[in-house]
Amino acid sequence: MRIAVTGSIATDHLMVFPGRFAEQLIKEELEHVSLSFLADRLEVRRGGVAANIAFGLGQLRLDPILVGAAGVDFAEYGTWLRANGVDTSAVRVSETLHTARFVCTTDDDQNQIATFYAGAMAEAPRIDLAGIAARTGRPALVLVGADDPEAMLRHTATAHRLGIPVAADPSQQLARLDRDQARQLVDGARWLFTNEYEAVLLTERTGWTKDDLLGRVGTWITTRGDAGICLARAGAPVSVIPAVPADRIADPTGAGDAFRSGFLAGTAWHWPQEQAAQLGCALATTVLESIGTQEHKLVPSDLIARIDRTYGSTAARAIEPRLAGAVS
Repeated sequence: MRIAVTGSIATDHLMVFPGRFAEQLIKEELEHVSLSFLADRLEVRRGGVAANIAFGLGQLRLDPILVGAAGVDFAEYGTWLRANGVDTSAVRVSETLHTARFVCTTDDDQNQIATFYAGAMAEAPRIDLAGIAARTGRPALVLVGADDPEAMLRHTATAHRLGIPVAADPSQQLARLDRDQARQLVDGARWLFTNEYEAVLLTERTGWTKDDLLGRVGTWITTRGDAGICLARAGAPVSVIPAVPADRIADPTGAGDAFRSGFLAGTAWHWPQEQAAQLGCALATTVLESIGTQEHKLVPSDLIARIDRTYGSTAARAIEPRLAGAVS
């Protein structure tokens, strides 16, 4: 089962200012702000929801197809993804624009000043998913992640037209969608991913109740941080999968993407949904304990031990054969 992962490809530039922004702002001059903060630390990280999810699937040797728009600076990032098992042949590389970029400075009070540059992501609506399917082979599933809204709508419509199951993952783009757009993105999805806040926002955006939504999707997966995962299906009790406890939290960024990678890998291997969610939770905690969304290394024995401690030996034994064969 091959998965096409559509969505953003980005680079994060994260800086730290050893001071307080508030001390540099003069209330009477806020209409004429001209400030420069001398940062003492810079971290450049690979990111973007589609790239993160595809990276996770690549680590599990599922040969995912990354579908998104990147910029003239993508060569090194593309090499990294290919080295980690991601097919980048469907990435549109702009001839003039840079890859989307998030530039953020954080002060000692954890206040942030940030700028997001969409860059090449603006070209994502030009990507033809049908052409990619014809050229690289029909995927068994298309995940539609956060991207240019027009691209998200186009990919969703194309997948439905081709009869390819859709995993809807609108995440942070929900705030930009109107009612018709939100409905088009989730209606008919086999899988729907949200966090708790997005779940409430989705009902507001679509105008549908939770029961309405459950009647229009296969399974609604809601991530709840350290409270675990909820799996909801129409006419069935809600399944709650506990989170895998973290020894320490180094960086929360990318944990949700890692969960999606593990869950989708489990579905590709035809596991029960609860078992797939257990693997997703183990991967999410692995990312929580490392800095960066693509800097961790998967160790089968570590993942199996985490699953054993959280879900029991029966769950660990069920997952062990496939995981040991999938992760190098």
